[in-house]
Amino acid sequence: MKNFLKYREIWLLAGIVVLIGLISTRFPGFANPANLRQVFNDTSILMILALGQMVVILTRSIDLSMASNLCFTGMVVAMLNAAYPAIPIPALIVIALAIGLVLGAINGFLVWRLNIPSIVVTLGTLTIYRGATFVVSGGAWVNADQMSPDFINFQRAAFLGLPVLSWIAIAVIALFFLVMTRTQIGRSIHAIGVNPTASVYAGIDVGRTKFIVFCISGMIGGLAGYLWISRYVIASVEVANGYELNIIAACVIGGISIAGGIGSVGGAVLGALFLGIISNALPVINISPFWQMAISGSAIILAVVLNARGERRQGRIILRKAEAA
Repeated sequence: MKNFLKYREIWLLAGIVVLIGLISTRFPGFANPANLRQVFNDTSILMILALGQMVVILTRSIDLSMASNLCFTGMVVAMLNAAYPAIPIPALIVIALAIGLVLGAINGFLVWRLNIPSIVVTLGTLTIYRGATFVVSGGAWVNADQMSPDFINFQRAAFLGLPVLSWIAIAVIALFFLVMTRTQIGRSIHAIGVNPTASVYAGIDVGRTKFIVFCISGMIGGLAGYLWISRYVIASVEVANGYELNIIAACVIGGISIAGGIGSVGGAVLGALFLGIISNALPVINISPFWQMAISGSAIILAVVLNARGERRQGRIILRKAEAA
């Protein structure tokens, strides 16, 4: 399984390089380091969200409410900033994480204690959280002129040639890599996706672990709420409407198996980068945005086919070894 994951990620990275090369034939400046840094920065929020979704999918679950979580949390912190501009930005980020954690915990509790399928729970909370955004805001928007300069400029400040937003994404990627490869919870997440029944016999609390991954995805949604609003300087009920599809697409393209158990941090990041390159490139080479959806959809289908073939291949190898024994 590990060899296949590495093989798939290498091919995805190679595909991204080829994609950049093809785009550069139409727009030579696209491959410039400065432009690639901008593409990375533009894709940072999607990368962060894809990592939050990844841990949920690995446990054979799904979180359709991440974009609504982002919308609600972003609206709350934007309203707080507009009403109390003296609140420090780190405090607002902590508040965003806390709100996201609560929203994720609601999802996790319903999945864990009431044993409701995650797709049903999060489909419901998707609507509830977005409706709560309307209730909290009264349908009003928070515009750039209502936000403090610190609120807007924090993630735009540069450090060692990269905006703070990019450094936040890098820090989140590093944190997820450590958690998924060096901690017990990371190993438990993978084990549950591979075989929930065997995980129980191994002493893993499946329900509790699923609760934890929804809390993680909730906190990621909360963090992204502040990052999104401060980046695009507008908070409304329509923020990130439908963006949950992009998040799931990034995971699937990155090789995160919907069946659970297979996937990696690198794959989720590369899947998000692939979508980010497409969304950044098509406008500059004068290709209709509708082609972006077609290309993304084709990539998703191809990724699912490759994932399915890879999983079947692993199954056949196991059977051969068993027969040989």
